[in-house]
Amino acid sequence: MNAMTEFELKILDFIKDTFGCAFLDKAMPIVSMFGDHGIFWMALTAILLIPKKTRRMGFSMAIALALGYLFGNMIIKNAVARTRPYEYRDIVLLVKKLSDYSFPSGHTLASFEASVCIFIRNKKWGVPALVLAVLIALSRLYLYVHFPSDVLAGALLGTFFAIVATLIVNRIYKKSTALSNKNLID
Repeated sequence: MNAMTEFELKILDFIKDTFGCAFLDKAMPIVSMFGDHGIFWMALTAILLIPKKTRRMGFSMAIALALGYLFGNMIIKNAVARTRPYEYRDIVLLVKKLSDYSFPSGHTLASFEASVCIFIRNKKWGVPALVLAVLIALSRLYLYVHFPSDVLAGALLGTFFAIVATLIVNRIYKKSTALSNKNLID
C-alpha cells in the first residue's frame, strides 16, 4: 500500500471514529441513495426539460450527466481501476459492497454536474442543490466506499462538465436565436 492510500485511509478512519453514530449510520445510506446511478438527478433533469422556463437548465444538466457518464464512469473509472477503501480494512459496511471501481466517485460526479448546472442558471435553487451534492459526497466518505481523492475528483470533474455543458447549451441557444431572427428578417 502506498503512502497516499494510507493517508487517505487515516482520513476515513478519522471520519468514522469521530462522527460515527447511530443517527448518521441510518441517515448517510439514505443521503447516498440520492446519488445512486444518478437516477435522482436524471429524474430532476427530465422534469426541468418540460417547462420552457427551465428547459435550458435541463439541457445543460442532461449534457453534463452524459459527459460524466461517458468520461467519468466509462473511461476514467476503468482506466484508473482503483480498489475501494473498504478492501483495505476489516469494517462492517452500512451499504452493500460495490462491483465497480472507486475513482472518481460517480455519486459525487453526477451530483456536482447537476447541482452546478442548477446553480449557474438559478442561484436560489442552486444553493440547496449544492448542499445536497456536498452531503452526498460526504456520505460516500462516511460509508467508507470512496477515498477523499475520489470524492474531490468527482466534485471537480462534475463542476467542469457542468460548466462545459452550460457553455454548449448557451452556444446552441445563441445560434438558434440568431437563425430565428434571420428567418424573421428574410
